[in-house]
Parts: sequence; structure tokens; C-alpha cells
Amino acid sequence: MTFQVLDFKKDCIGYYEDGKIHSTKLLPSSGATWDYSSNLVGVDYQIARIHSQGASLTDVCPASMKEDWASILQELKSFLKSFKFAKVSLNDNCLYDLLPEYFLFRFLKAKDQITEHVLLKTEKPKNYDHMIRLVSMVAEIRSQPVKVSVDPIKHLLSSVAGKNFHKMLQTSTHLVDYNPWGTITGRLTNKPGTLPVLTMNRDYRPCIQPTNDWFVELDYNAAELRVLLALSGEDQPEEDIHDWNVSRVFQDKITRDEAKVKTFAWLYSQRKNKGLEEIYDKDGIVEKYWDGADVKTDFKRVMKDVDRKHALNYIVQSTTADVVFEQAYKIYEFLKEKKSFISVLLHDAVYIDLADSERHDLIKLIDTFKKTRYGSMRVNTAAGKDFGSLKRMKL
Repeated sequence: MTFQVLDFKKDCIGYYEDGKIHSTKLLPSSGATWDYSSNLVGVDYQIARIHSQGASLTDVCPASMKEDWASILQELKSFLKSFKFAKVSLNDNCLYDLLPEYFLFRFLKAKDQITEHVLLKTEKPKNYDHMIRLVSMVAEIRSQPVKVSVDPIKHLLSSVAGKNFHKMLQTSTHLVDYNPWGTITGRLTNKPGTLPVLTMNRDYRPCIQPTNDWFVELDYNAAELRVLLALSGEDQPEEDIHDWNVSRVFQDKITRDEAKVKTFAWLYSQRKNKGLEEIYDKDGIVEKYWDGADVKTDFKRVMKDVDRKHALNYIVQSTTADVVFEQAYKIYEFLKEKKSFISVLLHDAVYIDLADSERHDLIKLIDTFKKTRYGSMRVNTAAGKDFGSLKRMKL
């Protein structure tokens, strides 16, 4: 069965299937659709956008439909422009309540046909199971409310940069919306027109407030270095990895800060360091995961046409990103039916909008995040009353 959700917003109900619109909260529990929506339940779906590696409907539209699809998009663009002119917010209204019925059916029928075409003509990606878990989590994050207040950063808004940031807040949709296909390595990017949490200057972060009571940050200690260590066949140290390197690699002859600088200067460069190379097997990792053209990771992610110079970088960055996604999804599953929720994914960290009544779950959340497929990774924890004022916690 192929169907299309009418609107991704949680309060907007219904779906299109076989030429009919069903106005119900109870969506199909399986079947095929173009993209994941937070209104769906579970991961027992065939998502055409995953099959197409994140391509747009226009990118994968069959030749026989291109003219009709272009006409549909042009008409949709006109409707959206009129809504904007009339100051009708798409965030506060369901799209199907605004569009004429004749057009809604035309649009959904075409979307259905493109979905069927993609599923018929493309192979299911080898990392499909991992990707549908990621897109389902990202869809849930997009559906969560984001509370924004300029009060904590008012003193910064008189500068040119501050005025530009304030204008961005006024014109953007206050959602955390990610593109899972925004980079070759799988690292997330923020969709244009939404809150740019991945690139937001730290000084401005206090404007983002928790919907519940706290923001809690779970952040891996030197995640990429720990992934490199694991792929080299080494066990994870319990302590800070830079302290571990001081004693294990540098025989306590330099400080932690010096060890950190030396390690990262060596990591993605052509520099030689006998001590580091005895433990971190960069050449062996490249030989295992790069076939001379493509990189294939343990998460079945494939990066094509990669040269030798970038192979290690892609292997480690991609694997690290997928470790974070895999562990974040476990937290997402644990938090279902609770007040607390994942608010932000930021590089190697997960930010939880935590209800004070559920603070007893914190130890469980940390334990879940740290127990990765590559061993128990040390997790640094911080908490605060806004996104920019987080203080390190010792538990």
C-alpha cells in the first residue's frame, strides 16, 4: 500500500491513499510513502526518500511526469506566496485546510506516483534500517516545540552581527529541522529557514529555552579519537582519552594539553608519530574500509569516489556520526511516552529537554548513550536553564 501523510505537524491528521483522503489520527502502521512523518508509528515502512538517498521529488520524477509535476509545483508556489502575502502562518495551520481540494488531490496523486516509481526503480540501500531510525528520530525532533526568547541576549543585539541574528530569528521557523543527507559523511545539516543550531554562535545560544525545565547535554569525550581507537582494535579507556594518551603514548613526558595538540595535529595529516601510530592504526583502517574508490563503513554507509587523502577523514567522521545517531535513537526510544525529549543533535552530543519530574532517568540516559557497539565511551554531562548556559555535572 502506498500512502501520503497530509501534513508533518502533529496536530494535522489524515492521509491520502488510493485516490481518497482519510481524516483520521490512525495512520497506516506499514506501507510505502515518500518521507517519514512524526505522525507515523514505528519503522515498518518503505520510505522512498531513503531509497533515493535524500533526493527531492523533482530530482526523481519520471520523464513522463516532468511537465505535469512542474505545473503542480508552480501552482503550489503561487498558493504559498498568497499565504505569505495574507500573513497566514503555515506553522499554525494545516496545509490541507488552506489548499483547494482539487489541487490537494492532484498534488497527492502525483506524489504517490513518484513514490511508486522510486520504489520500483531503485534498490533498497544496505543501510536502510539505520537510516529509517535516523529519519524517524529527526522527524520527531522537527515536531517538538522550540521556545525562543531574546531576553537573555538583548545586550548583544545592537551590533551588526547581533542585528543579523535577530533578523534571522524573526524570519525563520522556530523548528530544529535537519537534513540527514546534507553531507557526504552523513553528518547533519540544518534546513534553510529553520533554527541553525549546528552553526549558531555560542553567544546567542541562551535564546533557546527548554520547553520543560532543563537542557541536559550528553557529549562523548573525544568521539572521533575514540572511534579511531576502536577501529584500530583497541579497548575504550575509562578515563579521559587525552590523559590516557599522556601515559600510554607519551610516557607522562608532556601535559594533557600538549598531548591533545600533538594528537589532533597528527590525526588527519601526513605527519609521523611513532608513539601514536603504535596504537592508532590509520593505515590499517584505510586498508579495511577503503577499496581504492569507495568507503564502506560498519554502518553500511557508502561514500563513492573518495581519494586516499580523504579516506581516513570520511571513515572516522562518518562512523562517529552514525555512532551518535545509533545511541541517540536508543534514548529517543526510551523517552517515548515521557515528557522529556531530544531537542537537539549537535555533532557528537545529544541535548535533552528534561522535565524535572524525570530527572531520576538521567543515570539511565547516560548509561544508554555510553554503551556503544565499540565499547563503553566516556560521556561528559552538562545541564542548564538554557541552551547556552550549561554547566558540567559530576555524577
